[in-house]
Amino acid sequence: MMQRFITERSKKQLTTDSTLVKKAPVSTYTPLLLLLILLTTAFVSSLWSTLSTTNTKPTIIGKKTSVANVVSAKDSKSEEKSSSRKRFQLEATLNCSNNGKQRCTSYPTSGVFEREEGGVCPEYFRWIHEDVGAWKERGISREMVERAKKSAHFRLVVKRGRVYVERYKKSIQTREVFTMWGIVQLLRKYPGKVADLELMFDCDDLPVIRGSSLAGPPPLFRYCGDRWTDDIVFPDWSFWGWAEINIRPWEHVLKEMEKGNRRIKWNDREPYAYWKGNPFVAETRQDLLKCNVSTTQDWNARLYVQDWIQESQQGFNNSNLASQCTHRYKIYIEGYAWSVSEKYILACDSVTLMVKPRFYDFFIRSLQPMQHYWPIRDKGKCKSIKHAVDWGNNHKEEAQKIGKAASKFIQEELKMDYVYDYMFHLLNEYAKLLKFEPRVPEGAEELCVEAMACTRSGLERKFMTESMVREPSTKAPCSLPPPLEPTSRRVFYANKLNSIRRVERWEDNYWKNSTQQLHTRI
Repeated sequence: MMQRFITERSKKQLTTDSTLVKKAPVSTYTPLLLLLILLTTAFVSSLWSTLSTTNTKPTIIGKKTSVANVVSAKDSKSEEKSSSRKRFQLEATLNCSNNGKQRCTSYPTSGVFEREEGGVCPEYFRWIHEDVGAWKERGISREMVERAKKSAHFRLVVKRGRVYVERYKKSIQTREVFTMWGIVQLLRKYPGKVADLELMFDCDDLPVIRGSSLAGPPPLFRYCGDRWTDDIVFPDWSFWGWAEINIRPWEHVLKEMEKGNRRIKWNDREPYAYWKGNPFVAETRQDLLKCNVSTTQDWNARLYVQDWIQESQQGFNNSNLASQCTHRYKIYIEGYAWSVSEKYILACDSVTLMVKPRFYDFFIRSLQPMQHYWPIRDKGKCKSIKHAVDWGNNHKEEAQKIGKAASKFIQEELKMDYVYDYMFHLLNEYAKLLKFEPRVPEGAEELCVEAMACTRSGLERKFMTESMVREPSTKAPCSLPPPLEPTSRRVFYANKLNSIRRVERWEDNYWKNSTQQLHTRI
C-alpha cells in the first residue's frame, strides 16, 4: 500500500515537472545556449591554433595519451644557426687574458651559406685568370714553390681551414703582419671554404718574377705587377690598416671618404690639381715638384711634401684622407712602384689625373681613361696637368662625371666584401693548380686573431680590432666571371689606347693654339 502511494506520487511529480519545463519560455535559455556555443568555439580555435603552429604529435605515456610539442628539424637548424651567430658575435672579441701565452680559441673551420646567391663579381675579377695563367698548362710543383723562397718574406699554408706561417725575413714596417691578418680574416669570413694551399709571399714593392724560365716561373704573391713579370697580385696590407701613418682599415676609410665628399661639392672645390706625398722615393715624383706654382709660372698644380716624421709627432692632424677632398683634381703618381694612395685618390669625387703608370694592383686594370680618370703624360707632366685642369674647368659637367664614376667604382666595387671575395677566388684558383699536397712545415706557427692581435699595442692593436671579422658570412662569395676572350682583350686594350691618344691630341692642339696666340700678341 505504501509502495503504491510512493509510485503514484513519483509519477504525478514527474508529470508536473515535465509540464513546467514545457511551459518555460524559450527566451530564458537562448542566452545560455549562445554562451555555450561561443565558449566551445573559442576552445576549439585555441586548440587548433596551438596544434598548427607547433607541429604536434601524440606521445604515449604508459596507457595515457598526451600531446607534446615537437620542433621541426628545419626550425631546429634555423634556431641553432641563429644562436650560433649570436654566440660568435658575443665571443668574437679579442680574449687577451692568458698572460701573454695566447692560444687560438675555438672558431668554426667549416660553414654553410644560408643564402647561396652572391651575385656576379666585378669585372676586375677576370684578371685572376690572367694572373695564374702562367701555370695553367703545367700546374704548380713543390719545386716551383721552393724556388720562390729566396724572394719571400713568409710561407703561408692553409690546412683544413686553419692558417700557418713560416717566416723568413722582416718586411718594411708591418706589411707582412697585416697581410697575414687579412688572410686570417678571410678564413673567418668563409670558414672551411678556402682550399688547402701553400704559397710564398713577397711584401716588397717591385715585381721580380720573369716568365722566361724553361722550368716555369716560381709562383710568388705580392701587391703589384707589370706587363713584364708574372708576380701574382694580391690586395695590399693597408686594407686592414696602416698603423705607421694612422690610416684606418679600408671599411672605415670608405665611410669617412663618403662623408668627406659631401662636405665640399665639386664646383665649390679649389679649381687646381692637388698632390701631397713623399717625393724622395722616385725621380718621377721629384720631377713632378717642378710643376708647382711659382712666382713665374702656374701649371694649375698645388703640390705639397708630406713629412711623415713630423706628422707622427703632431698626431697626424694634417694627414686625414677624408679632409683632403678639397680640390677638383687630384694627381696620382707612382713611387718606388705602385702606390697605396691610388684607391684613396680615386675615392675623392675629384678628377684623378693619373700620370702614366707602369705598375698595376689587383683592381686598377679594369678602369678606363676618360671614364674613371684623366691620363697624364710621364714626360711633360706640367703641360699635361695644366691642359687637364683647363679642360675640366671649361667642361665642368664632363669632368664631374669622371670624378663621380671613379668614386662610385671605389664605393660599390671595391668595398671590403669584394676585397675578401677577390682573395677567396684568387687563392682557390691558385690551389687548383697545385700538383702536391700542402703540408705544414715543422716549427710553423698557427695564425689566429688572439695570437696576432694580443701581442700588439697602440694603433696596430686598434686597427686589428676594427678590421676583425666577427662571424662567418651567411652569403656565398660572388661568382667568378670567366676570363676575357682574346678578342675582348684586344678590344679592351684598343679602347684604352685610343682614349689616351685622343687626350694627347687634344693636349697637342691646346699648346699649339696657345703658342699661336702668344705669337699673335707679340
